[in-house]
Amino acid sequence: MSIEPFDWFNRFFGNRPFGRRNSLFEGFDEMRREMEREFEENLKDIENKVPKDLIREYETQDGAKVREIGPLVYGSTTTIGPDGKPIVREFGNVKPGMSAGARPSILTERQPLSDVSTTDKEVKVTIELPGVSKEQIRIDANENQVDIKTDDAKRRYHEVIDLPAEVDIESVKSTFTNGLLEISFNKKSVAKAKSKSIKID
Repeated sequence: MSIEPFDWFNRFFGNRPFGRRNSLFEGFDEMRREMEREFEENLKDIENKVPKDLIREYETQDGAKVREIGPLVYGSTTTIGPDGKPIVREFGNVKPGMSAGARPSILTERQPLSDVSTTDKEVKVTIELPGVSKEQIRIDANENQVDIKTDDAKRRYHEVIDLPAEVDIESVKSTFTNGLLEISFNKKSVAKAKSKSIKID
């Protein structure tokens, strides 16, 4: 059940006489209980949808049992492309529902934070991959896309990035320092079209 913010107020305080002090506190108590109940329902719903790889259960030194869910990550960045239009890139492993009221989906693989920049001669892709080593990163590329994936069981990243221009695959260079992967390509040179004078027979 989902309740809009103004509905909460109307539901618990709309018909209460504000002259009675106890009535006001009763409304707060009812609202708190309802919010706790809804939170517990939503938490159970999330647990049912979370991939098993993101749920960990263990026992602490004092014997307490702990159940952890996550990490659950969602964010987005916005940049302006060369054509002046905004480019929105999402990252994380939570994907919002496409329709109003739809529940988000939760993935095992996390989409990393990434950025693409271009100059007249070069295309550079920057990806944040914290917590993995360079040996765990696999990169596949063609003239139009870069596919980045990690093999770490705890931190699974995967992203396919469309490049804004065709690149020369043979010119690729990459570095990985402190969780930051940088891949740069030279832009594919466009051969000038040959012209020829044609004599009419």
